[in-house]
Amino acid sequence: MQILRAVVASGSVTAAAAHLGYTPSAVSQQVAVLEKEAGIALLERVGRGVRPTAAGRLLTEHAAVIGRSVAEAETALADLRSGRTGRLAVRYFTSVGPTLVAPALARLRHEHPGVQIDLKLADPEDPLPEVEKGAADLALVVRPGEGKRRGIRLVHLLDDAYQAVLPTGHPLAARRMLDLADLADQQWVGSEPPGSCLDVMLDACAAAGFSPNFVAMSEDYATAQGLVAAGLGVALIPGLGLGGRRPGVVMRRVRRPRPIRAIHAAVREAALAQAALRTLLEALEAAAKPRGH
Repeated sequence: MQILRAVVASGSVTAAAAHLGYTPSAVSQQVAVLEKEAGIALLERVGRGVRPTAAGRLLTEHAAVIGRSVAEAETALADLRSGRTGRLAVRYFTSVGPTLVAPALARLRHEHPGVQIDLKLADPEDPLPEVEKGAADLALVVRPGEGKRRGIRLVHLLDDAYQAVLPTGHPLAARRMLDLADLADQQWVGSEPPGSCLDVMLDACAAAGFSPNFVAMSEDYATAQGLVAAGLGVALIPGLGLGGRRPGVVMRRVRRPRPIRAIHAAVREAALAQAALRTLLEALEAAAKPRGH
């Protein structure tokens, strides 16, 4: 249809061919194919040139609309690839919000101000399906499964070690380092909702030969610290969750084993063609570096 449009605009097959870089024969053949598909003549001869029939004018008008739409689509696609426009859906969990997500999004906003961000807390059970289905462009995940998921790239950001949180004055607080088994007979305060983070803690306790005796459960670290400070029990909380330490508690390093949650960014391989997503991933890696030692 764009060839027909060029012929109508120039008034001759020869002029259209010269403009398009084709041979006159090739242009005539394409017009003939289009006329066969339309089932009606599109051009009529006038002297040495041609002019459109009523059907030819109709298709030419539609070709102009299609041409503008294609040009607009190409421009929009180029803007999306370069990161000038677009939308990124990001899923995260609470403790990485202030330490990783906030600085990374600040850099993204600076470098790609036209990109909109859809930021939501992830499903604690498993946020990877959102990335696999395309509902999220990037998700921050903890200790993903051993097998690599097809089409998903997992980028390791940092290892976040858990620490023991004890009430001030607790007999074990006099030590600088605790074996995890030292906490076996204690009453425990839960600090994690069901999901990967809780699994990390329970697996470490199992490796130390015990199962925690939870007397109170909390799904946020600030409340867990408050429960510990009130004397209800001890807790394990990861380093990124200890930013707002409250009075009445002390932190001690743990070993044998040392519970660690490995934090990754999960992205679809195909989505990495977007410049904005690559920038966000690089910004997350940069934000994690000071804590990755």
